[in-house]
Amino acid sequence: MKAIEVKIQGLYIDGEWIVPDQEKLIEVKNPADGSVIAFVPRGGKEEIDLAVKAAKKAFHSREWLELEPYHRGKLLFKAAEIIRENKEELARLETLDVGKPLIQAETDVEIAARYFEFYAGIADKIMGETIPVENGIIDYTVREPIGIVGHIIPWNYPLQIAARSISVSIATGNAAVLKPAEDTPLSTLKLVELLEALSLPKGILNVVTGYGYEAGAALSAHAGINHITFTGSVETGKTVMQAAAKNIVPVTLELGGKSPNIVFTDCNEENALNWVMRSIIQNAGQTCSAGSRLVIEQSIKDEFVKKLAEAMEKLSIGPGIDNHDLGPVLSRKQFERIQGFIDLAKQDGIQIATGGERVCVEGCEQGYYLLPTIFDNVPPTHHLAQEEIFGPVLTVSIFESEEEAIQIANGTPYGLVAGVWTENAGRAHRVASQLQCGQVFINHYGAGGGITQPFGGYKKSGFGREKGLEAIQNYTQVKNVALKY
Repeated sequence: MKAIEVKIQGLYIDGEWIVPDQEKLIEVKNPADGSVIAFVPRGGKEEIDLAVKAAKKAFHSREWLELEPYHRGKLLFKAAEIIRENKEELARLETLDVGKPLIQAETDVEIAARYFEFYAGIADKIMGETIPVENGIIDYTVREPIGIVGHIIPWNYPLQIAARSISVSIATGNAAVLKPAEDTPLSTLKLVELLEALSLPKGILNVVTGYGYEAGAALSAHAGINHITFTGSVETGKTVMQAAAKNIVPVTLELGGKSPNIVFTDCNEENALNWVMRSIIQNAGQTCSAGSRLVIEQSIKDEFVKKLAEAMEKLSIGPGIDNHDLGPVLSRKQFERIQGFIDLAKQDGIQIATGGERVCVEGCEQGYYLLPTIFDNVPPTHHLAQEEIFGPVLTVSIFESEEEAIQIANGTPYGLVAGVWTENAGRAHRVASQLQCGQVFINHYGAGGGITQPFGGYKKSGFGREKGLEAIQNYTQVKNVALKY
C-alpha cells in the first residue's frame, strides 16, 4: 500500500485545521502489512498550550455558557446520525489503523454512535439535590462543568474512546483537548472532521496528534487543565497522575487488566467456550478487559481446554480488512513484547495447548500475526498469570473449591473485569460479591460495548469510572448553595 500524502488535518485547534510542519511528521502504519498509510503532525508542548488556551477561551465564552443543556443534547443526537451515515469510512479507517477485523470495527462505529445518543439523553438531566439543614435555610447543590478536560486516547479502541470522551465532555458542558495515540490517530481525526458539521463554538473540541512522551506529557502537566482522563498502561498512568498532581488536577485512570473467566462444572459449556474464546481473541487480545485467564474447576479442565484449543485452531488469521477471525497485533514492538512472554513461559516448561508461534501471511510478510495461544496448567503466581500480556494469549489455572477460585481470581495486582460461569444462581452472586474488580459478568462477557455500564478498575487497574451515568461525576463538580430567609 502506497503512503498517503499528509492532509491539512492533523492538528485541530480553535476550530481550525493547522497546516503541519513538514519536518515534524509521524508515520502511521497499517499493522496488516507494515505499510505507511498516512502522516500526522508531531505536536508537542507548544501545540498543546495553544489547544488548552483555545479550550479555555471557548469554555468561558458567552456563546457556550448560554447554550442550553437540551441544545447540547440535540447536537449530540445529530453527531450520532453523522457517525452512522459515515459508518463504512470510519470502520475502514479503524481497521487499517488498528488491524482489527472489519466486523469488529463496524461494531466500534455503532458503539461510538451510541455513546453520543446516551449522553445526549442526559445533557439536560444533570440534577442537584436539596439538603435539609435547619429552619430558615434553603440548601441545595448544583453540578457544574469541571472546565477543560484533557483526554489521552489509547491505540487499541481509538474511535470508541474518542467518542466516549467527546460525548460526555460536551454533554456536561466542558471543553476538550484530545491527544490520540500516535500509532492509531486516523479514526479520531476523521470523527472530529465529521463533527465540524455540529458548528460547536470554536475551541470546545481540540485535537493534537503527537508522541505520548511529548504531547501527552505536556497535556498531563498543563496548568490550564482541570481534569485528565487516561486509558493505557500502569506505568504511563503513574506518570500522568504524578504530572497532574503537581497542579492539583484530578485524574481518571483506566489502566491494565488480567481478567479471569471463572468456569465451574455446572456451567453451560457451549456458552462458556464461546465467550472464553471471544474474550481473548477480540482485537488480537489487545484489550484491557480481555479475558486473559481461564480459572477452571479441575474436573472439567482437560476436556474444556481440548475443545477450546480445537476451536482456536479453526480460526482464520489475516488482514482485518478481509474480515478474518484474527488480525495482526499492532506493531513489531507489540509483537516482541508478547513473544517475550511466550519465550519465557517455554523456558519455564509451561505446557502449550495450542499456538505460541508467529504466522506468516502471504502478501503481508511485514505484518505481525500470532497464533492464538493457550498455556495450560499455569501456576497462579507465575508471571504469565500475573502480568498483562496484551495479546491473544490465555493462561489456564485450576481450582478445586469455590474459595480457591476466588483466591486465584483476586490474586493479581489488577482488578478490572471478571466472568463467572455457573448455572447456580446462589454461587454466581456469592462469587461476584467477593471478586475485587470493577465489573463482573455472569454467564456472558461484554465489557466492550457496555455504554450504560460503569467501567473502571480496582487496585492497579485504576480508579474513577467511565461509561454510564457514573461518568458524569468525573466531568462535573459540586457546588453547595445555602440561602437564609
